[in-house]
Amino acid sequence: MKLVPKNNVELAKMRAAGRLAAEVLDFATPLVREGVNTLALNDAINDFMVKHGAVSATMGYKGYPKHCCISLNDVVCHGIPSAREVLKDGDILNIDVTVILDGFYGDTSRMFWVGNVSDLAKKLTKTTYDGMMAGIEAAKSGALLQDIGNAIEASVGPGYGIVREYCGHGLGRKFHEDPQVLHYAHQMPNCPRLRRGLTFTVEPMVNAGTWRTFTEDDGWTVRTADGSLSAQFEHTIAVTDDGAEILTASPAGLHHPPF
Repeated sequence: MKLVPKNNVELAKMRAAGRLAAEVLDFATPLVREGVNTLALNDAINDFMVKHGAVSATMGYKGYPKHCCISLNDVVCHGIPSAREVLKDGDILNIDVTVILDGFYGDTSRMFWVGNVSDLAKKLTKTTYDGMMAGIEAAKSGALLQDIGNAIEASVGPGYGIVREYCGHGLGRKFHEDPQVLHYAHQMPNCPRLRRGLTFTVEPMVNAGTWRTFTEDDGWTVRTADGSLSAQFEHTIAVTDDGAEILTASPAGLHHPPF
């Protein structure tokens, strides 16, 4: 595992890309409502990216066919937007966007609620957000990489399944760089220490039931193995001497629902 910190020029570009990714989700927030289909959301998101001088990192990535991922209810990640998928009262969804701006990537995702959602969905959403923030709090110069996953699992607690097949990742001039950031408690042999200037995502996926998942025949859509609800939040961060700088914080303060 090769951990290469970003220099000040690269960090400035990462901040710009991260801010734009967050602005994309701020823009999408009022569009998420009952009766809207997820393809319409995808198209509006792409128009916003292009208007602001960026392109989608997901379109065409290993054959992925859309400009963002929209994962509804029991879909854990990589949900493909579709005109046939119409939002209805009680749905929860994750919108995951990655922009490429001036050669650098900004990656973030956020949960959204449609109408009146269940208490279970509300609690799952809050638990997942709090878990992500606990992981970010643990990411500081000198900390062990594994401290992030250990902090997330301690925050999430029993009764939930933290997905193990997917993890956070380094980010910069490439979509996926070292390190891989696991979101569950673990002990890593020769675990590396974090250093100032490292940039990566923290993006736990938490299920209301089992942590196990399966992938549909389309090769992308990942669902919970038991049909339980799933939630995810994601930020891109930069490690500093004092803690973590969140590069994808919402400029509008739209950090988690209700909005």
